[in-house]
Amino acid sequence: MKKATLTSIVILILLTALLFLYLRISQKEEESTKVIPKKEEKVAEETPAAEEIFAKNLEIPWDIAFLPDGDLLVTERTGVLKRFSKDGSEKGEVKVSGVNHYGEGGLLGLVLHPKFLENRYLYLYLTSKKGLGFENRIERYKYEDGSLSDRNVILGGIPGAIYHDGGRMAFGPDGYLYVTVGDATNSDSAQDTNSLAGKILRMTDEGKAPLDNPFNNLVYSYGHRNPQGLTWDDAGRLWSTEHGRSGALSGLDELNLIEKGKNYGWPVIEGDKKKENMENPLLHSGPDHTWAPASALFYEGSIFFGGLRGEALYEAKISNGNVVLKEHFKNKYGRIRTVTLGSDGFFYLTTSNRDGRGDVNEGDDRIIKVNPKVL
Repeated sequence: MKKATLTSIVILILLTALLFLYLRISQKEEESTKVIPKKEEKVAEETPAAEEIFAKNLEIPWDIAFLPDGDLLVTERTGVLKRFSKDGSEKGEVKVSGVNHYGEGGLLGLVLHPKFLENRYLYLYLTSKKGLGFENRIERYKYEDGSLSDRNVILGGIPGAIYHDGGRMAFGPDGYLYVTVGDATNSDSAQDTNSLAGKILRMTDEGKAPLDNPFNNLVYSYGHRNPQGLTWDDAGRLWSTEHGRSGALSGLDELNLIEKGKNYGWPVIEGDKKKENMENPLLHSGPDHTWAPASALFYEGSIFFGGLRGEALYEAKISNGNVVLKEHFKNKYGRIRTVTLGSDGFFYLTTSNRDGRGDVNEGDDRIIKVNPKVL
C-alpha cells in the first residue's frame, strides 16, 4: 500500500513538471509571434518642385490670360489663340484673321475685360500688313464656346514694323486699358506726343482717351523705345520693363516707374545719363549686359520679368527705394518672355526659343509652371 502511494506521488510530480514545462514552451512561442510595434519614424517632408513643364510644342507663345474656370488662353505669335485646361491638355484653338507674323510682329498681347463674365470681351494686339509696311491694331472680340465673334477694331493705325512693336496690354486699378507701343524703329517718334509710337497708352475699354490723360489723346507716357511689361505694385504705382538699344551696342534695358505725362528719354538719354524733364530708369542692365525684358509682374515686393536675351526669370526686389536684381533658371529654359500669375497662385512662363533667335530644344516652345514660394 505504501509502495503504491509513493508511486502515485512520483507520477503526480512528473506530470506537474511536464505541465509546467509545456506552459513555459507555449508562452515563449506566443511571445515570439507577437508583433512589436516599431517606433514611429518621422517622415521627412518633401520640398515641392520649383517648376514643371505645363505645356510644350508651341509656336512662339507670347501672352497668357486665365478664364474664370481656370483654363488658359495663349497667343502664339504666328496668329493662333490656343486654350489649355488646368492640367495642361490642349482644348482647342482659333486662327485669328489678319495677323502678319514677320520679325517681331504677329499676334502679341492678350487681355480679358474686367467684366468678362458679363460681356465675354477679349482684347488682342496684333500686327497686320498695311500697304508696303505694317500697322498694329487692338481688336476686341466676344469669346464664347471656344470661338471669337463680334470683331471690333477699337484702335488701328498703331505704327508697326519688323521690330519694336510693343504689344503688352493690361487693365489698371483705375479700370482703364494700358498698352505698350514700340517706336517701330523710328526713334524720333518716341519724343512726339502726337504719335502713338514709343509710348504707353491709356484708354477706355472702347479705345477712347480718358479726360484726364495728359496730352488730350491716348498718350500716357512717352520717350520709350520698346516697352513690353506692365504691372502695378501694392501701392497702385505703374511699372514697365523696356528693351534698350540692340545690335553691337546692345544693353541698357530698363525697369521704369511710370508716371502720367513723364518723358522717359529715348532716344535722347539712356542709362544714367540725365537731362532736364526726362526720367531715368529705377534699374538698368548697364551697357555691357542685356536682359531683353519682355513682361512684368509684381508679386510680394518684387517685380518679376522674363528675359529673352538674358535667358532667365529676373526678380527685382524693391525695398526702401533700392532695387536688387536676382536671376532664376538662368540658361535653363532658353529665352523667357512672359511671366504671369495664375488663378491657382502659380507663375506661368512662356519661352520664345522658336523665334529665330534662340536654340530650339526638344519640346520648345513651352509653358512652365512655377511655384513662387520656393524660388
